[in-house]
Amino acid sequence: MKTYLDWSAYDNYGMGDAYSGIPATGGAYAKAVAVCIGSRQCQRTAKGLMCPSFRATEEFAHSTQARVQAFKAALNGELGPTPFTHPDLAEAMDLCVACKGCKKECPNGVDMALIKTEFLAQKHALTGASPRTRLFAHLPRWLTRRRLLRALVRLRNGQPGLAWLGERLLGITARRPLPEPAPVPFAARYSGAEESRPRVALFVDTMSRHYAPEIPAAAVDVLTAAGYQVEVLGPAPGDPEPRRALCCGRTYLSNGLVEEARAEARRVLAAVRPALEAGIPVVGLEPACLYALKDDFYSLALGEDVARLAKQCYMFEEFLMREKDRRGFELQLKPLDLPKALLHGHCHQKAFGATKSLRKVLGWIPGFEFELVEASCCGMGGSFGYEAEHDGMSRKMAELSLMPAIRQAPEAPILADGFSCRHQIEDCTGRRPMHIAVLLQQALA
Repeated sequence: MKTYLDWSAYDNYGMGDAYSGIPATGGAYAKAVAVCIGSRQCQRTAKGLMCPSFRATEEFAHSTQARVQAFKAALNGELGPTPFTHPDLAEAMDLCVACKGCKKECPNGVDMALIKTEFLAQKHALTGASPRTRLFAHLPRWLTRRRLLRALVRLRNGQPGLAWLGERLLGITARRPLPEPAPVPFAARYSGAEESRPRVALFVDTMSRHYAPEIPAAAVDVLTAAGYQVEVLGPAPGDPEPRRALCCGRTYLSNGLVEEARAEARRVLAAVRPALEAGIPVVGLEPACLYALKDDFYSLALGEDVARLAKQCYMFEEFLMREKDRRGFELQLKPLDLPKALLHGHCHQKAFGATKSLRKVLGWIPGFEFELVEASCCGMGGSFGYEAEHDGMSRKMAELSLMPAIRQAPEAPILADGFSCRHQIEDCTGRRPMHIAVLLQQALA
């Protein structure tokens, strides 16, 4: 079986009784599926992240374990000669939001998000990707014509009839506004060359650049105030698309367009190579994008630079915490006249244990009080919440604990690093969350 992702990291699995259920076909991909040993951790409804779809439905069929069983049946030939188009497998994967919770909370680390990417790639190879899939996946390219895209989004959002037509023709829910690109994207800023200042490379993701340019602008201000010389990463010399900003490829990975994701990853690796060779840290702002660099790039078979990048790139607040511990810098912050805030962690931040740095850095603001909301996935899951057939389930996931907590604190500022999280919260409650970089910028003395 040809696979589109590199599953060789699982080649050493399969030793011992725990892995006796490896499917007959699929090679290392089958081993990635078989790491599930039926612990039922994915069928909890107490604290934790995993599994959002089980929490919302309380049906075994929508748990990670049930998905594993479906894949085992597919790879054992029980679903016919083209199992990746079989309705049983499609139904099993239908509500997976690729939160990475199973990778953290499953005792053996089932990576269902990556398994889903391979599933979609296999399916697209047989049936082709739908127009909606291509529309969502190619967003980084659509944004090269951002003025036209912004005008179309504004027109669609302002005309219920057009939203209804979009739902009928493309399956994009008419019950939500689509995110509108900012009037002006983030423009690379250079904080000035000072030999005495340590250098940091800022990776500005597609969503922050085009939809929330105030976030990278705030990050530059905070990093500069912390004593760093900030360089915003841009395409490397010889880049095949030198006028298009760098992108992590997350939209392609999430939609199963692996070759397109690999092309984006190559562009990123070429751009960061000088920073890697010089030992310059790479800092990201959007969890879904940063953890594509740190985690998902391994599955794209791109060589040794991936491991170097994974060790050398950090979330914005993770970098600040690390550097304060290492260098002991003093970021001069003033008190903010704000009530107690609510903090929501993006799924990938939770899955990779990065909420600790969020809490620690927020504690630097004098007198600032906040509470981390104990919640699973917000339910947006990238484009999941914009899909007409999933809008209701997306909101149901959000209403399990996150939205009730927000409604119970009507005056509280809401903090959320994730682009999808912020839009889900705004759609469901009308509240506008803030990225931690913007909050720290406001607190600069």
